[in-house]
Amino acid sequence: MTVTLADVAARARVSPATVSRVLNGNYPVAASTRERVLRAVDDLDYVLNGPASSLAAATSDLVGILVNDIADPFFGIMAGAAQTQIGGPGDGSGRAGGEKLAVICNTGGSPERELTYLTLLQRQRAAAVVLTGGAVEFPSHQAAIAAKLAKLADAGTRIVFCGRPPLPEGDALVAALAFDNRGGGRRLTEHLTALGHRRIGYVAGPPERTTTRHRLEGHREALRTAGIASVPAGDRGSGEEDRLTVHGPYDRRSGYEATLELLRRAPDITAIVAANDTVALGACAAVRDQGMRIPQDISVAGFDDLPFSVDAVPALTTVRLPLFEAGARAGRLAMGKENPPPGGIATIAAELMIRGSTAAPRR
Repeated sequence: MTVTLADVAARARVSPATVSRVLNGNYPVAASTRERVLRAVDDLDYVLNGPASSLAAATSDLVGILVNDIADPFFGIMAGAAQTQIGGPGDGSGRAGGEKLAVICNTGGSPERELTYLTLLQRQRAAAVVLTGGAVEFPSHQAAIAAKLAKLADAGTRIVFCGRPPLPEGDALVAALAFDNRGGGRRLTEHLTALGHRRIGYVAGPPERTTTRHRLEGHREALRTAGIASVPAGDRGSGEEDRLTVHGPYDRRSGYEATLELLRRAPDITAIVAANDTVALGACAAVRDQGMRIPQDISVAGFDDLPFSVDAVPALTTVRLPLFEAGARAGRLAMGKENPPPGGIATIAAELMIRGSTAAPRR
Protein backbone atom coordinates (compact mmCIF):
# COMPACT_ATOMS: atom_id res chain seq x y z
CA MET A 1 0.00 0.00 0.00
CA THR A 2 1.30 3.44 -0.95
CA VAL A 3 2.24 5.70 1.97
CA THR A 4 0.63 9.14 1.80
CA LEU A 5 1.47 12.53 3.25
CA ALA A 6 -1.42 12.06 5.67
CA ASP A 7 0.10 8.81 6.92
CA VAL A 8 3.33 10.61 7.72
CA ALA A 9 1.42 13.41 9.46
CA ALA A 10 -0.46 10.92 11.62
CA ARG A 11 2.73 9.07 12.53
CA ALA A 12 4.50 12.33 13.48
CA ARG A 13 1.41 13.74 15.24
CA VAL A 14 1.41 16.93 13.14
CA SER A 15 -0.71 18.36 10.34
CA PRO A 16 -0.14 17.47 6.67
CA ALA A 17 0.80 21.11 6.11
CA THR A 18 3.62 20.80 8.64
CA VAL A 19 4.92 17.67 6.89
CA SER A 20 4.91 19.56 3.59
CA ARG A 21 6.79 22.47 5.14
CA VAL A 22 9.48 20.18 6.54
CA LEU A 23 9.97 18.28 3.28
CA ASN A 24 9.97 21.38 1.10
CA GLY A 25 12.14 23.38 3.50
CA ASN A 26 10.26 26.58 2.67
CA TYR A 27 8.96 27.52 6.13
CA PRO A 28 10.56 27.60 9.61
CA VAL A 29 9.64 24.57 11.75
CA ALA A 30 10.76 23.79 15.30
CA ALA A 31 13.74 21.44 15.41
CA SER A 32 11.93 18.85 17.52
CA THR A 33 8.96 18.86 15.14
CA ARG A 34 11.22 18.56 12.12
CA GLU A 35 12.99 15.59 13.71
CA ARG A 36 9.65 13.83 14.37
CA VAL A 37 8.53 14.35 10.79
CA LEU A 38 11.79 13.09 9.30
CA ARG A 39 11.75 10.05 11.59
CA ALA A 40 8.21 9.26 10.43
CA VAL A 41 9.28 9.66 6.80
CA ASP A 42 12.09 7.17 7.32
CA ASP A 43 9.96 4.73 9.34
CA LEU A 44 7.24 4.66 6.68
CA ASP A 45 9.67 4.91 3.75
CA TYR A 46 7.62 7.75 2.31
CA VAL A 47 8.50 8.75 -1.27
CA LEU A 48 8.12 12.49 -1.83
CA ASN A 49 5.73 13.41 -4.65
CA GLY A 50 4.81 9.78 -5.16
CA PRO A 51 1.35 9.26 -3.64
CA ALA A 52 -0.08 7.54 -6.67
CA SER A 53 1.12 4.05 -7.46
CA SER A 54 1.70 4.96 -11.08
CA LEU A 55 4.01 7.79 -10.05
CA ALA A 56 5.75 5.78 -7.37
CA ALA A 57 6.94 3.29 -9.98
CA ALA A 58 8.07 5.99 -12.42
CA THR A 59 11.61 7.32 -12.60
CA SER A 60 12.99 10.79 -13.21
CA ASP A 61 15.86 12.12 -15.33
CA LEU A 62 18.13 12.06 -12.27
CA VAL A 63 21.12 9.75 -11.78
CA GLY A 64 23.00 9.78 -8.48
CA ILE A 65 26.74 9.03 -8.31
CA LEU A 66 27.92 8.37 -4.75
CA VAL A 67 31.59 9.04 -3.94
CA ASN A 68 33.56 9.13 -0.70
CA ASP A 69 35.50 12.27 -1.60
CA ILE A 70 35.14 14.11 -4.90
CA ALA A 71 38.48 15.86 -4.23
CA ASP A 72 40.23 12.48 -4.34
CA PRO A 73 41.25 11.77 -7.97
CA PHE A 74 40.32 8.10 -7.48
CA PHE A 75 36.66 9.09 -7.15
CA GLY A 76 36.78 12.19 -9.34
CA ILE A 77 38.03 10.23 -12.35
CA MET A 78 35.37 7.54 -12.03
CA ALA A 79 32.57 10.03 -11.42
CA GLY A 80 33.64 12.23 -14.34
CA ALA A 81 33.84 9.24 -16.66
CA ALA A 82 30.40 8.01 -15.60
CA GLN A 83 28.96 11.47 -16.19
CA THR A 84 30.20 11.47 -19.79
CA GLN A 85 27.87 8.54 -20.46
CA ILE A 86 24.99 9.81 -18.34
CA GLY A 87 24.78 13.51 -19.03
CA GLY A 88 25.70 14.11 -22.63
CA PRO A 89 26.75 15.28 -25.03
CA GLY A 90 23.48 15.83 -26.86
CA ASP A 91 22.93 16.76 -30.48
CA GLY A 92 24.49 20.22 -30.11
CA SER A 93 21.14 22.00 -30.12
CA GLY A 94 20.94 22.48 -26.35
CA ARG A 95 17.90 20.17 -26.18
CA ALA A 96 17.86 17.03 -24.07
CA GLY A 97 18.12 13.92 -26.19
CA GLY A 98 17.90 11.00 -23.79
CA GLU A 99 20.59 12.24 -21.40
CA LYS A 100 20.09 12.25 -17.64
CA LEU A 101 21.08 14.75 -14.96
CA ALA A 102 24.06 13.30 -13.06
CA VAL A 103 24.31 14.46 -9.44
CA ILE A 104 27.48 13.81 -7.44
CA CYS A 105 26.76 12.85 -3.83
CA ASN A 106 29.83 13.31 -1.60
CA THR A 107 29.48 11.06 1.46
CA GLY A 108 32.77 12.00 3.11
CA GLY A 109 33.19 8.28 3.82
CA SER A 110 30.25 8.35 6.26
CA PRO A 111 27.99 5.25 6.21
CA GLU A 112 25.14 7.39 7.53
CA ARG A 113 25.51 9.92 4.70
CA GLU A 114 25.57 7.09 2.17
CA LEU A 115 22.19 5.87 3.42
CA THR A 116 20.84 9.43 3.54
CA TYR A 117 21.76 10.08 -0.09
CA LEU A 118 20.16 6.81 -1.18
CA THR A 119 16.98 7.83 0.64
CA LEU A 120 16.99 11.25 -1.05
CA LEU A 121 17.53 9.62 -4.46
CA GLN A 122 14.67 7.24 -3.73
CA ARG A 123 12.37 10.19 -2.98
CA GLN A 124 13.40 11.78 -6.27
CA ARG A 125 12.65 8.50 -8.10
CA ALA A 126 16.19 8.45 -9.54
CA ALA A 127 16.58 6.62 -12.83
CA ALA A 128 19.87 5.08 -11.69
CA VAL A 129 22.39 5.09 -8.85
CA VAL A 130 26.12 4.43 -9.23
CA LEU A 131 28.02 3.64 -6.01
CA THR A 132 31.80 4.00 -6.32
CA GLY A 133 34.73 2.79 -4.24
CA GLY A 134 35.08 0.33 -1.40
CA ALA A 135 32.18 -0.53 0.88
CA VAL A 136 31.98 -0.38 4.67
CA GLU A 137 31.89 -3.94 6.02
CA PHE A 138 29.83 -3.36 9.17
CA PRO A 139 27.09 -6.05 8.98
CA SER A 140 24.36 -3.64 10.12
CA HIS A 141 25.31 -1.13 7.43
CA GLN A 142 25.50 -3.78 4.73
CA ALA A 143 22.02 -4.98 5.68
CA ALA A 144 20.66 -1.43 5.61
CA ILE A 145 22.27 -0.75 2.21
CA ALA A 146 20.89 -3.99 0.76
CA ALA A 147 17.37 -3.14 1.97
CA LYS A 148 17.55 0.39 0.60
CA LEU A 149 18.87 -0.73 -2.78
CA ALA A 150 16.12 -3.35 -3.02
CA LYS A 151 13.51 -0.63 -2.56
CA LEU A 152 15.16 1.55 -5.18
CA ALA A 153 15.28 -1.34 -7.63
CA ASP A 154 11.63 -2.20 -6.98
CA ALA A 155 10.77 1.38 -7.97
CA GLY A 156 12.62 1.03 -11.28
CA THR A 157 16.01 2.50 -10.34
CA ARG A 158 19.04 0.84 -11.95
CA ILE A 159 21.82 0.07 -9.43
CA VAL A 160 25.48 -0.16 -10.48
CA PHE A 161 28.57 -0.68 -8.30
CA CYS A 162 31.82 0.72 -9.66
CA GLY A 163 35.04 -0.27 -7.92
CA ARG A 164 33.27 -2.16 -5.18
CA PRO A 165 32.34 -5.81 -4.77
CA PRO A 166 28.72 -6.98 -4.62
CA LEU A 167 27.01 -7.21 -1.26
CA PRO A 168 27.00 -10.59 0.52
CA GLU A 169 23.22 -10.59 0.20
CA GLY A 170 20.88 -8.79 -2.15
CA ASP A 171 20.15 -9.10 -5.85
CA ALA A 172 19.10 -5.53 -6.65
CA LEU A 173 22.20 -4.81 -8.75
CA VAL A 174 22.29 -4.37 -12.49
CA ALA A 175 26.05 -4.93 -12.28
CA ALA A 176 29.06 -4.79 -9.96
CA LEU A 177 32.39 -3.77 -11.49
CA ALA A 178 34.95 -4.87 -8.90
CA PHE A 179 38.66 -4.07 -9.10
CA ASP A 180 41.10 -6.92 -8.54
CA ASN A 181 42.55 -5.33 -5.41
CA ARG A 182 43.80 -8.63 -4.02
CA GLY A 183 45.64 -9.51 -7.22
CA GLY A 184 47.12 -6.02 -7.50
CA GLY A 185 48.28 -6.05 -3.89
CA ARG A 186 49.84 -9.47 -4.35
CA ARG A 187 51.73 -8.53 -7.53
CA LEU A 188 53.05 -5.33 -5.98
CA THR A 189 54.54 -7.14 -2.99
CA GLU A 190 55.81 -9.97 -5.22
CA HIS A 191 57.76 -7.30 -7.11
CA LEU A 192 59.39 -6.15 -3.87
CA THR A 193 60.20 -9.64 -2.61
CA ALA A 194 61.70 -10.52 -6.02
CA LEU A 195 64.02 -7.53 -5.59
CA GLY A 196 65.17 -9.01 -2.29
CA HIS A 197 63.11 -7.03 0.24
CA ARG A 198 62.27 -8.98 3.41
CA ARG A 199 61.31 -6.20 5.83
CA ILE A 200 58.34 -4.45 4.25
CA GLY A 201 56.14 -1.93 6.05
CA TYR A 202 52.52 -1.51 5.00
CA VAL A 203 50.43 1.67 5.34
CA ALA A 204 46.85 0.41 5.09
CA GLY A 205 43.55 2.25 4.69
CA PRO A 206 40.63 2.20 7.16
CA PRO A 207 40.17 -1.38 8.43
CA GLU A 208 36.41 -1.43 7.85
CA ARG A 209 36.69 -0.89 4.06
CA THR A 210 36.59 -3.72 1.54
CA THR A 211 39.34 -2.07 -0.51
CA THR A 212 41.65 -2.02 2.52
CA ARG A 213 41.03 -5.66 3.39
CA HIS A 214 41.47 -6.97 -0.14
CA ARG A 215 44.71 -5.08 -0.83
CA LEU A 216 46.16 -6.13 2.53
CA GLU A 217 45.17 -9.76 1.90
CA GLY A 218 47.02 -9.68 -1.43
CA HIS A 219 50.09 -8.20 0.26
CA ARG A 220 50.16 -10.85 2.97
CA GLU A 221 49.58 -13.65 0.48
CA ALA A 222 52.74 -12.54 -1.34
CA LEU A 223 54.67 -12.50 1.95
CA ARG A 224 53.58 -16.05 2.71
CA THR A 225 54.53 -17.22 -0.77
CA ALA A 226 57.99 -15.70 -0.32
CA GLY A 227 58.38 -17.47 3.01
CA ILE A 228 58.43 -14.21 4.94
CA ALA A 229 55.27 -15.02 6.89
CA SER A 230 53.77 -18.36 7.84
CA VAL A 231 50.22 -17.33 8.70
CA PRO A 232 47.55 -19.45 6.99
CA ALA A 233 45.43 -17.68 4.38
CA GLY A 234 42.41 -16.00 5.93
CA ASP A 235 44.00 -15.40 9.35
CA ARG A 236 44.29 -11.86 10.64
CA GLY A 237 48.06 -11.85 10.57
CA SER A 238 51.03 -12.72 12.73
CA GLY A 239 52.27 -10.42 15.44
CA GLU A 240 55.13 -9.34 13.18
CA GLU A 241 52.81 -8.70 10.21
CA ASP A 242 50.56 -6.60 12.41
CA ARG A 243 53.56 -4.71 13.82
CA LEU A 244 54.58 -3.78 10.28
CA THR A 245 51.06 -2.62 9.35
CA VAL A 246 49.56 0.76 10.27
CA HIS A 247 45.98 1.71 9.36
CA GLY A 248 44.71 5.21 8.59
CA PRO A 249 42.65 7.33 6.17
CA TYR A 250 43.40 7.35 2.45
CA ASP A 251 45.19 10.71 2.57
CA ARG A 252 48.70 12.19 2.47
CA ARG A 253 48.83 13.01 6.17
CA SER A 254 48.07 9.42 7.05
CA GLY A 255 50.92 8.25 4.82
CA TYR A 256 53.33 10.65 6.48
CA GLU A 257 52.41 9.83 10.07
CA ALA A 258 52.10 6.08 9.51
CA THR A 259 55.53 5.95 7.87
CA LEU A 260 57.12 7.69 10.85
CA GLU A 261 55.44 5.12 13.09
CA LEU A 262 56.69 2.22 10.95
CA LEU A 263 60.24 3.59 11.04
CA ARG A 264 59.98 3.88 14.82
CA ARG A 265 58.72 0.30 15.15
CA ALA A 266 61.16 -1.22 12.66
CA PRO A 267 64.12 0.98 11.69
CA ASP A 268 65.45 -1.83 9.51
CA ILE A 269 62.57 -1.89 6.99
CA THR A 270 63.73 -1.53 3.40
CA ALA A 271 60.39 -0.94 1.64
CA ILE A 272 57.00 0.63 2.32
CA VAL A 273 53.79 -0.26 0.49
CA ALA A 274 51.11 2.44 0.71
CA ALA A 275 47.34 1.98 0.54
CA ASN A 276 47.11 4.31 -2.45
CA ASP A 277 49.20 6.85 -4.36
CA THR A 278 48.12 9.79 -2.20
CA VAL A 279 49.21 7.92 0.92
CA ALA A 280 52.46 7.03 -0.88
CA LEU A 281 53.25 10.72 -1.38
CA GLY A 282 53.00 11.23 2.37
CA ALA A 283 55.24 8.20 2.90
CA CYS A 284 57.83 9.64 0.52
CA ALA A 285 57.83 12.96 2.37
CA ALA A 286 58.32 11.22 5.71
CA VAL A 287 61.22 9.16 4.35
CA ARG A 288 62.94 12.27 3.02
CA ASP A 289 62.36 14.19 6.25
CA GLN A 290 64.21 11.39 8.05
CA GLY A 291 67.23 12.01 5.81
CA MET A 292 66.78 8.89 3.69
CA ARG A 293 66.74 8.48 -0.08
CA ILE A 294 64.19 6.79 -2.34
CA PRO A 295 64.84 4.08 -3.47
CA GLN A 296 68.50 3.84 -2.32
CA ASP A 297 67.58 3.61 1.37
CA ILE A 298 63.89 2.73 1.25
CA SER A 299 61.66 1.74 -1.65
CA VAL A 300 58.10 3.16 -1.71
CA ALA A 301 55.14 1.85 -3.72
CA GLY A 302 51.55 3.02 -4.12
CA PHE A 303 48.29 1.84 -5.64
CA ASP A 304 45.79 3.19 -8.25
CA ASP A 305 48.21 4.91 -10.69
CA LEU A 306 46.66 8.33 -10.20
CA PRO A 307 47.77 10.98 -12.73
CA PHE A 308 50.41 12.54 -10.46
CA SER A 309 52.17 9.24 -9.69
CA VAL A 310 54.32 9.39 -12.82
CA ASP A 311 55.38 12.96 -11.96
CA ALA A 312 56.61 12.12 -8.47
CA VAL A 313 60.39 12.17 -8.00
CA PRO A 314 61.30 9.42 -8.46
CA ALA A 315 58.24 8.24 -10.40
CA LEU A 316 56.06 6.00 -8.25
CA THR A 317 55.88 2.25 -8.67
CA THR A 318 52.18 1.51 -8.34
CA VAL A 319 49.26 -0.63 -9.47
CA ARG A 320 47.19 0.78 -12.30
CA LEU A 321 43.42 0.57 -12.02
CA PRO A 322 41.53 1.62 -15.18
CA LEU A 323 39.45 4.20 -13.32
CA PHE A 324 38.18 6.14 -16.33
CA GLU A 325 37.29 3.02 -18.27
CA ALA A 326 35.46 1.53 -15.28
CA GLY A 327 33.56 4.76 -14.62
CA ALA A 328 32.49 5.08 -18.25
CA ARG A 329 31.31 1.47 -18.28
CA ALA A 330 29.34 2.06 -15.09
CA GLY A 331 27.69 5.05 -16.73
CA ARG A 332 26.70 2.99 -19.77
CA LEU A 333 25.27 0.26 -17.55
CA ALA A 334 23.32 2.83 -15.54
CA MET A 335 21.84 4.20 -18.76
CA GLY A 336 21.07 0.78 -20.21
CA LYS A 337 23.51 1.38 -23.08
CA GLU A 338 25.49 -1.78 -22.32
CA ASN A 339 24.41 -5.28 -21.32
CA PRO A 340 25.46 -6.38 -17.83
CA PRO A 341 28.33 -8.88 -17.57
CA PRO A 342 27.48 -12.58 -17.10
CA GLY A 343 26.13 -13.05 -13.61
CA GLY A 344 26.12 -9.29 -13.14
CA ILE A 345 29.69 -9.24 -11.78
CA ALA A 346 32.89 -8.28 -13.60
CA THR A 347 36.37 -8.31 -12.08
CA ILE A 348 38.56 -5.58 -13.56
CA ALA A 349 42.24 -6.46 -13.81
CA ALA A 350 44.97 -4.43 -12.11
CA GLU A 351 48.32 -3.80 -13.83
CA LEU A 352 51.69 -3.41 -12.07
CA MET A 353 53.56 -0.25 -13.13
CA ILE A 354 57.25 -0.50 -12.18
CA ARG A 355 58.98 2.88 -11.92
CA GLY A 356 61.89 4.49 -10.14
CA SER A 357 60.65 4.48 -6.54
CA THR A 358 61.51 0.79 -6.03
CA ALA A 359 64.87 -0.98 -6.27
CA ALA A 360 66.80 -3.80 -4.63
CA PRO A 361 67.70 -3.14 -0.98
CA ARG A 362 71.28 -1.93 -0.45
CA ARG A 363 71.68 -2.55 3.27
